[in-house]
Amino acid sequence: MSLQIHQFPCLSDNYGFLLHDPDSGETACIDTPDAEAYLREADARGWRITQIWNTHWHPDHAGGNEAIKSATGCTIVAPAAEAHRIAGVDRVVSHGDTVQLGEWRAQVIDVGGHTLGHIAYHLPEAGIAFVGDSLFALGCGRMFEGTAPQFWGSLSRLKALPPATILYCAHEYTAANARFARHADPDNPALAAYAERIAQQRAAGEPTVPFPLARELATNPFLRADEPAMQARWGGADPAETFAALRAAKDSF
Repeated sequence: MSLQIHQFPCLSDNYGFLLHDPDSGETACIDTPDAEAYLREADARGWRITQIWNTHWHPDHAGGNEAIKSATGCTIVAPAAEAHRIAGVDRVVSHGDTVQLGEWRAQVIDVGGHTLGHIAYHLPEAGIAFVGDSLFALGCGRMFEGTAPQFWGSLSRLKALPPATILYCAHEYTAANARFARHADPDNPALAAYAERIAQQRAAGEPTVPFPLARELATNPFLRADEPAMQARWGGADPAETFAALRAAKDSF
């Protein structure tokens, strides 16, 4: 049977994700912004939480670890570079490692930049990736700890995934990201159409997450910092410098 993904809103603008394998009965929490919500949502589905996969240390991603582990006895997987800042860690992982839910394998990808040790989890057979705060629909995370070359390298690794990959990010930021994207790349017809669709979705109270990588490759300005048109508009001698200019502009937009 296929993996099942249950997505639900929590905190002010986070999404919670429960990843369930019907064959093994295992369920993984992708980050833990709100322990009570995760336990409630899992219980409502009769799913037993067996693992937590943390993407980074921020409290709205790892703050529910201890309460969920106390209630379920689950195993906590976390990025090696940030494990000292994350509660209850049982296993640390780094780029190139794999984690497993039943027979399903997830590849760990280094996506540092938002935080230094941020990781993503890519399940190639399922065609999905959980990217935390590294990449958003039409945006990317703030560069709190990393450098522009580091962050651009991280986005380049995500860009290299199969275009059909469905991406799950951790926040509903898309409407605000769309406004900046239109400012950053005003002559992109695919972006204009995407932004219109986003406005319709949000007006209807619908989530804009998840989303296909292919659409981001055509419309997300941060993923396009290596394109001549973006470099001409935003400057920079290389993609990392163009990315830095875009990120700075978004920070003050």
